[in-house]
Amino acid sequence: MKTLRILALVLVALFLMVSPAMAQNDSLTGAMVLSGSGFGAGIGAALTIIGAGFGFGRIGAAALESMARQPEVAGKIQTAMIVIAALLEGATFFALIVCIQVAGVAKF
Repeated sequence: MKTLRILALVLVALFLMVSPAMAQNDSLTGAMVLSGSGFGAGIGAALTIIGAGFGFGRIGAAALESMARQPEVAGKIQTAMIVIAALLEGATFFALIVCIQVAGVAKF
């Protein structure tokens, strides 16, 4: 587990350093274009979707387990599950929109 954390930290540091190192000047406008931003945005979008899928799975599993243990409060649990899932989906959409904007508008 410790090795996985170190590997993740190294990858994050690598992704943060690759964009300025691969910067190019746009010949038409003279603006600097970060070459690694599209790759970083793709990785960010993938991690967002994986995290959302994991979160939805955890919400569903916990709700079903609690409904099986106490069937009399299933309505309240289902309502809370839908509210939490909506909040998770909103955060996921926000992160995806940020990744899309970074991929398309990374000019300075």
